[in-house]
Amino acid sequence: MKINLKTGIGELVFGMKEKDVRAIYGEPDRNFKDEDDNTIYLYNDKKMRLTFYQEEDFKLGYILSTSPSLEMFSTKIIGAKWSVAEPILKQNGLKDFDIESFDSIDNHFNEANWIIFQVEFNEVIKVELGATINNKDEFDWKFKA
Repeated sequence: MKINLKTGIGELVFGMKEKDVRAIYGEPDRNFKDEDDNTIYLYNDKKMRLTFYQEEDFKLGYILSTSPSLEMFSTKIIGAKWSVAEPILKQNGLKDFDIESFDSIDNHFNEANWIIFQVEFNEVIKVELGATINNKDEFDWKFKA
């Protein structure tokens, strides 16, 4: 599954509604509401967690994945050594990372593309991708119904 910066992952596009996602992936293995009343879909086989924002008419706004099939710039990301992945990302324009460390995990966050690479023991273990914000301070929804 290809990570499409600012757009989504694979066939998933930020701004899709729940029905649009179900048309592609079928019913989720689990769904629930989080503390902000957002709808969360879990797809076990895809190793993905999808968040539909309640305040945005339940549009898909955030994707978290640990799928070994994730790739960017023709490089598999999950399981990649950060010391190998980071130079490839930088060569392709992802240059500025803010790093937050929690115990043995480092989150490498690129705000311009709203992407987080979670790294433990120098290995990428999770990717989080969110819809970006435009210059009007609104979500830049990419899905056109």
